[in-house]
Amino acid sequence: MTSENHPVAIIGAGPAGCCLACLLALRGIHCLVYDNDKRPGLMVGESLVPAVIPILRKLGIEERVAKISVSKPGASFFHASGTRVHLKFQKRGANQPGYAYNVPRPQFDNILRERAEELGVRFINHRAVVQKSTSSEREIELAPESLQAAGLDTTQHPRWLLDGSGRTRLFARTLDIDAQKGERFDVSYFAHFENFTHDEVEDGQIIISILNHGWSWRIPLQGKLSVGVVIDKNAAKLYGDTPEQRLEKIISTDPLLKEKSTNARRVSDVMVYTNYQLISKRSHGPGWMMLGDAFGFVDPMLSPGLFMALESARLLDDLVFSHGVPTSDEPAGVKQYGHDLLHWHHAWQELINYFYDGRILRMYEAGSKLAMDKGKWNPAKIMERHVQRVIQAMASGAATRSGYNRRLIDFTARRLIWDVPDAEFFSVKQ
Repeated sequence: MTSENHPVAIIGAGPAGCCLACLLALRGIHCLVYDNDKRPGLMVGESLVPAVIPILRKLGIEERVAKISVSKPGASFFHASGTRVHLKFQKRGANQPGYAYNVPRPQFDNILRERAEELGVRFINHRAVVQKSTSSEREIELAPESLQAAGLDTTQHPRWLLDGSGRTRLFARTLDIDAQKGERFDVSYFAHFENFTHDEVEDGQIIISILNHGWSWRIPLQGKLSVGVVIDKNAAKLYGDTPEQRLEKIISTDPLLKEKSTNARRVSDVMVYTNYQLISKRSHGPGWMMLGDAFGFVDPMLSPGLFMALESARLLDDLVFSHGVPTSDEPAGVKQYGHDLLHWHHAWQELINYFYDGRILRMYEAGSKLAMDKGKWNPAKIMERHVQRVIQAMASGAATRSGYNRRLIDFTARRLIWDVPDAEFFSVKQ
């Protein structure tokens, strides 16, 4: 076996790595995927946005995903004051449906891997080890034991290494690449429940509730409900000593959750996730590139995580590998890839900040009052409908990066709201 036969090696077989492997295989580019085959039984990223669907269709797996999932029509946001915001996804052209899916993550990840195997991708059951390189062609390289695991030697090193290692951030840690961290320092506790009542919204709709010190999610899955809380690390200590105690205490004391959990039974372990906002300051270098969570992860408030993983793979395939395996240290398209990926992260985080600081709920509250008991062509009602459609399109991933949309909601939040509480009233407190 030679590196010419496998010029690309992907570290990590999560959604980003497997999606890219599939896309490269569809182009006839052979790659190796290193996977230590160790995954938790429960993972964040169980709710998708509609912008994922075109990628699933391109991979030919939407029907398989649909069979294991619950169709998701949108998302609802609840505030203890009684404010309810219901975002319903809208169809936008032939390739952008008005729905998404709530998925059990292990099964979803397995579907992506199975598809890669069907397309001829070779998986190496080995925890990849990398090290700084002394070669002028690359900045980082596979350690000898990892080359040997793939049947290669030091003269057969793959031309490109792609980091899909997720939150392990293997390349960033090896090369000491700094990262930009977000402003929040939250921790999440979540589990799956049976008999947790979910009757306040349309079937499949997820609910995000604003809590005293954070927020919670409720994601309908087949036969169960994923319930999680995201809370400031210091505030979490007020609810007990263990993840189980903290999740149970928050659910049983929060007014938006306790009544719905009366007959609930936890059917999984409680999982813990921390550090939700982080972006690496480099996305590529000689002989390597990052994708998915290995480059950065955005806050989960609007469920953009899996989309960002798959979209990073799509961007890398389209901008860098569309004409074959790059031969230069600075291939065409790699700068644009880094720019687009960073632009996606900033756009998502900007939109999520509107929810965290209360501006979105304040906008909806003001819009509802302005349009109340008015005629169909009342300017306030027309504006309210337009702003709602814009926010829905941004939350779906279809128009998150739109300059017009971003300017519109900024102007609306600053200039077109009155006679409602300040944004702080609706905000997610730390």
